[in-house]
Amino acid sequence: MIVEIDFNSDEALYIQLRNQIIIGIATERIHEGDSLPSVRQLADHIGINMHTVNKAYSVLKQEGFVRLDRRRGAVISLDADKMRMLKEMEREMSVLLARGICKRVTREEVHSLVDSIYDAFSR
Repeated sequence: MIVEIDFNSDEALYIQLRNQIIIGIATERIHEGDSLPSVRQLADHIGINMHTVNKAYSVLKQEGFVRLDRRRGAVISLDADKMRMLKEMEREMSVLLARGICKRVTREEVHSLVDSIYDAFSR
C-alpha cells in the first residue's frame, strides 16, 4: 500500500492517512476484504506514531470503511448505508459550495470539477 503523508501540511496526520485509504478504496487499489497493514507495520513504514495510525483506523471503522478482526487486523469492509453517506456528503459539500459561491465559482465550474474528480476515481 502506497501512502503519501505531507508532514508540512496543516491537516492532521491521521486525517491524511484516513483520506489516503479512502482514495485507495475509491480508485480500487484497495479492495473489500483486503487487510490493511498492522498498526505497527504502517507506523514504521510511514515514520509516524502508532497512536496516529490507530486513530486513523478507528475513524475508518466509525465511518464504515473497515472492520477490526482479531486475526486479520483492520479489514476493508464497506458499509452499505448509502443514505447516511449522501447526507454526510450534503453536509460537507454545502460548506464547500458556499465558499465557492462567495468566490464567484460558477455552477458549470463546480459540475466540471465534480465530473473530473468522479471520472478519475472511476478509471
